Amino acid sequence: MKDSYIWICIIVSGIVSYIIRVMPLTLIRKPITDRFIRSFLYYVPYVTLSVMTFPAIMLATESMISGIAALLVGVILAYQEKGLPVVASACCMTVFILELFLR
Repeated sequence: MKDSYIWICIIVSGIVSYIIRVMPLTLIRKPITDRFIRSFLYYVPYVTLSVMTFPAIMLATESMISGIAALLVGVILAYQEKGLPVVASACCMTVFILELFLR
C-alpha cells in the first residue's frame, strides 16, 4: 500500500510539473505585447533567485553578523558593477575574516 502511494505521488507531481511547463507553450502563440506583462516576466527570474538565496545568506554562517556583512559587501560590489568572481570572493573573505574575530 505504501509503495503504490509513493508512486502515485511521484506520477501526479510529474504530471503537474509537466503541465505547468507546457501550458504557456500551448496557450500563448503570439508575442506578448503588453508592457506590464513583459516587464513582469523580465523580473521573475531575478526575484525568484533573490527569494531562494536571501535566507541562505543569513543562515549559512555561524553568526548572522557575518552573513549580513557579506551581504552588504556583495551588494556594494555588485552595485559598482564588479564581476561575479570578485563579488563572491569578497563575500567569502568577509565571512572568513569576521568568523575568525567573532569566535
